[in-house]
Amino acid sequence: MSFRIFLHREVGPLACNCYVVGDAATRAAVVIDPGGDADELLTAITEQGLTVTAIIATHAHFDHVIAAEQLRAQTGAPFYLHESDSPVLDWYQASGKLFVGIELPPPPVVDASIHEGDVVGAGSVDLQVIHTPGHSPGSISLITDQAVFSGDTLFAGSVGRTDLPGGDTQTLVDVVKRKLFVLDAKLDVYPGHGPATTLERERKTNPFVGEAAGMWGPN
Repeated sequence: MSFRIFLHREVGPLACNCYVVGDAATRAAVVIDPGGDADELLTAITEQGLTVTAIIATHAHFDHVIAAEQLRAQTGAPFYLHESDSPVLDWYQASGKLFVGIELPPPPVVDASIHEGDVVGAGSVDLQVIHTPGHSPGSISLITDQAVFSGDTLFAGSVGRTDLPGGDTQTLVDVVKRKLFVLDAKLDVYPGHGPATTLERERKTNPFVGEAAGMWGPN
């Protein structure tokens, strides 16, 4: 396995973590959460000689998809989103005005829905899809044998907000415990905002879903 994170950049008006990951040998790559700064991302992709095979949003909040359509048009790669976030994507332009007062272009075209159990490939690297709703109905996490890309489901020392349309606190807590914390504790976690962490650290110390919260267990 030649998994590599080619690029990690904070992009867009809310400093979304965009990751470009894939196969170090073939330079095939997947773009995760293109939340803005499309020109800069495209320049970096070109400079590194990468071939983008897919563009994936972990969920449809505007700060994770602003650059998706431009990348889709320029690279020819399909854009994937879980179908349960279609209503969230419909709110894309209105939410941009509401939260940061910006006019956004039309939402990106979704080429296909992505579901739990799907595998997105980039050369020899596979990213497994896990449906992790709670922050939004269609939130997903992407898993490799080295890392978890958790979107806004799990952060270093926190979890995603659940007060936006379609959010649900108990659902988020449950999926973190039952779908993420059961993975290899040594896996690095790369969230949608903020610094990287590990599953082990969050399972022990996260004040919302970890042992520190008294919420870890089989219930």
